[in-house]
Amino acid sequence: MTSRNFARVGGLALTTALLAGVAAPAMAGSFYVQEQSTRAQGRANAGVGADKGVQSLWWNPAAIAGTQREVYLGMHGLILDSDVDDRGSSLTYNVPTPAIVSRTAPVNGDPHVHDVVESGIVPNFAVSMPIGDRFNVGLAVQAPYNFTTKYEPTDFARYDALTSELRSANISLVAAMTVTDWLDLGVGFDAQYAKATLSSALPNVPIPAVLSPAYVVSPSTDGRNQLEGDGWDYGWNAGAQMHFGKLDLGVSYRSKIEHELEGSVNISGLTGVLAGANVSADGGASFTTPWYATVSARYAVNDRLTLNAQVNQIGWSEFDAIRVAYTGGGSTIVQDYDDVTTGAIGFDYRIDPSMTFRAGLGYDPTPTPDDHRTARIPDGDRWLYAAGLSKTVGSMTFDGAVTYIDIDTAQINDTRDVYGNGLVISNLRGEAKGSGVGFSMGATWAF
Repeated sequence: MTSRNFARVGGLALTTALLAGVAAPAMAGSFYVQEQSTRAQGRANAGVGADKGVQSLWWNPAAIAGTQREVYLGMHGLILDSDVDDRGSSLTYNVPTPAIVSRTAPVNGDPHVHDVVESGIVPNFAVSMPIGDRFNVGLAVQAPYNFTTKYEPTDFARYDALTSELRSANISLVAAMTVTDWLDLGVGFDAQYAKATLSSALPNVPIPAVLSPAYVVSPSTDGRNQLEGDGWDYGWNAGAQMHFGKLDLGVSYRSKIEHELEGSVNISGLTGVLAGANVSADGGASFTTPWYATVSARYAVNDRLTLNAQVNQIGWSEFDAIRVAYTGGGSTIVQDYDDVTTGAIGFDYRIDPSMTFRAGLGYDPTPTPDDHRTARIPDGDRWLYAAGLSKTVGSMTFDGAVTYIDIDTAQINDTRDVYGNGLVISNLRGEAKGSGVGFSMGATWAF
């Protein structure tokens, strides 16, 4: 069975991620989670690639050059209010009798779904230490991709998605060098683990005798498919920081990662002409996650005020297609994500030697194209409004941040051949909207 519906489920399952069993939603475009530093989150991540210290390792491996020993632990949570509404979704049946009989019928699911994206928590950890006068090494554990959405079997979007429970961990080994008094360089190796469990409903095909113009689609007749998969894959990152008096600049690049995940596929509950497609088999999928290029700047206006800015180019076009294979079949589905440019500005204000207040504004456009947006990732452009506070007590610095996320309303408009043979065409039409509040807490120990 070469089902495009299955391919979509498999692809999205294997390209979303969470850290080691902790459910959490993405707080950036599509399924990317940029919350890797509590301090930077307080200014919407503005200037983080030019900032010093272990909290900046995700954006720039050169950030630890010339620093003392540091250990960081952070927790990032999100409370999200999300809604997805039906805007005329339907199924078109093309049944040979032997002539083709075509009927289009509404999906007849619940038209309004609230709290589609689940709230949750993502932790991250990093440590660095100097080796001699010019070298530093570091280790960081991050969760760069994740997304958790849930629909009920009676919802209108059930043929696109039911449960999307997705997890990952990214382990980075980093080395940095102080080249001159104004130039620092860094390079890192990434090992990324991804695990996913995804499911969706499958429409059965009515026999011609009941395929009347008044035919009603019923969730009680649906089949179901489910994919589970996991695996390790690898990438790299490199960066530089330049220091010119009051101005600090950072540039960095994080490579794409080509994923190959292995798991199992289970398709059940199909009847009639589709009964032979029920299967329980080994399966896998290949896909590519994006590369990242970052330019950052920090400018110390005076002893108290520092201005921050950052621009990121994200190569989402690498996520062009999902290629799924399993015993007895396989499929390819085009995703055609778009490259995006994100940006943020912010400031740090030192209230006293032990306390700093910060704030920032960020813009994060969605890479999902209008003609491929699905209910599984009902994403829209985002504005981020952030504020944070740091307090140093001895060798410990405690950070906190709050982010309000304003997500633009997005249209879901996806037409696909469910089974790849023309029998059933899914016409998913919907509208997604939402907003969220993110909370970040972290502690850094310098010694």
